[in-house]
Amino acid sequence: MTRPTPRSRGEELLLARISAAAGRERIGRRCATYAGAARTPHAPPAPVRWIRGLPAFVRCGRRSATKSADARLDLYEHGLTVAVKGRIHVVRYDTTAMFRKSSPTARTYTLTDVEGKRVVLLGRPEESGAEEWGPEIQRAITHAQLPQALAALDNGARLVFGDIWLTRERVGVGEVSVRWPQVRQIDLGEGAVRLVTDGKGRRLVSTTSPVPNLFVLRALVERLRTDGMRA
Repeated sequence: MTRPTPRSRGEELLLARISAAAGRERIGRRCATYAGAARTPHAPPAPVRWIRGLPAFVRCGRRSATKSADARLDLYEHGLTVAVKGRIHVVRYDTTAMFRKSSPTARTYTLTDVEGKRVVLLGRPEESGAEEWGPEIQRAITHAQLPQALAALDNGARLVFGDIWLTRERVGVGEVSVRWPQVRQIDLGEGAVRLVTDGKGRRLVSTTSPVPNLFVLRALVERLRTDGMRA
């Protein structure tokens, strides 16, 4: 049986800093670790860190085989940490805003950390690690935010996702809206919303701003549309 390679002093110190940052934000137990390369864009409009690749996957504390990586992503029960360029970013699943953008060669995930700064993760289709951590982060955010969103709607709130807004009674974009019982189908993409409604045929509503937490919005729409059909 091959013994694991001992951690270097630098790796031990980084792990201690990550654990301390996660402990301060109370994001629970570490469940997975990914490693990759990183770069910082020149003069971004807001603080941004790019994480490229993140190919190596490890479960519940076991070490990654990647030794030369200068970025590290750790998934926890209630959030995640990103270590890059000597800084530790902490993201909470229950408060972050995540924007997703796809291209033929990569998918980017922009998250907001607990300080309001942006962290951008880049996953490529050929890297199996990205196929693991991308969907897992989406599931975790949905699990954390869907119940509080439904509770807010029950209390009469109006929720906004980019240009899209919804209440318990209606869904709309700008001044255009319909009641949930009228909605038979709604397709949500990264740049458009398509409604299929009773008596009005198909309506295409383009959005001009990115939609945060699109997967949370999809879950909300399906729940509210189903409730509207039962009403």
